[in-house]
Amino acid sequence: MTLHIVCPHCDGINRVPADKLGVHPVCGKCKKQLFDAHPVELNAGNFNRHIERSDIPVLVDFWAPWCGPCKMMSPAFVQAALQLEPAMRLAKLNTEQAQQLAAQYNIRSIPTLALFRNGREVARQAGAMDVGGIVQWARSKS
Repeated sequence: MTLHIVCPHCDGINRVPADKLGVHPVCGKCKKQLFDAHPVELNAGNFNRHIERSDIPVLVDFWAPWCGPCKMMSPAFVQAALQLEPAMRLAKLNTEQAQQLAAQYNIRSIPTLALFRNGREVARQAGAMDVGGIVQWARSKS
């Protein structure tokens, strides 16, 4: 089985055999690693590409730079990437810079985690969590 994986660096779409996800695949376009245990920074320009074209679940942290709980949760979200990749892509969307997307997804409080599969939101959790909570919640919903 081949999976489509969107590159976190150049947004290129890669075809990766499912059994090769864990062996550090690289992007065919930019030659960088497809998984580097860091959340992808999404914006209005690349959000839909990552959500709609990825064959693995995408966990998005909707956050804002002025939000204290968002700042507190940020290191835990990075640590969760270490545990959840490559079975899941972690990404962050700054709601201040992408206000239209935040409105489109009805983000009322931040931080909010939303899990997407095949371009559709399948689960949502508002409020800051520690790394264990993020990992447990994401695995239970994916």
